[in-house]
Amino acid sequence: MAVIELADIGKSIKPASRLMGLDLGSKTIGLALSDLTLMIASPLETIKRAKFTRDAETLEGLMDEHGVGGLVLGLPVSMDGSEGPRCQSTRQFATNLLERRDIPLAFWDERLSTVAVERILIDEIDMTRKRRAEVVDKAAAAYILQGALDSL
Repeated sequence: MAVIELADIGKSIKPASRLMGLDLGSKTIGLALSDLTLMIASPLETIKRAKFTRDAETLEGLMDEHGVGGLVLGLPVSMDGSEGPRCQSTRQFATNLLERRDIPLAFWDERLSTVAVERILIDEIDMTRKRRAEVVDKAAAAYILQGALDSL
């Protein structure tokens, strides 16, 4: 399946399937899951990046385990709306993943998602720097996925 518009992802997944949100970083991938009603996103976990094949195998195992029917990848668009090397890398990751598994996949503009999550973790929860580093990627994935779910 090719990359689809986010507005079409709800119609493209099987009933009783979840969406998985991904925040792709250079060292980690933050993951989040929707509930079955596609209303609420929750942080799942952070995986350390390795070679693509290993990352894809890990993701596929988690997709199978959690009944994931579609993916939402955060697209790191620049503040001026342009797409730089990080966007190209994210789009290539999506293309490679779609070659392995036929699954609906959409992008969501993730501008400032990590900054917003870190601000919440610092200002509202008063979390230590070490603990923030452990949760920020999966929390950013949940922030991305929740934005996408809200737009549906």
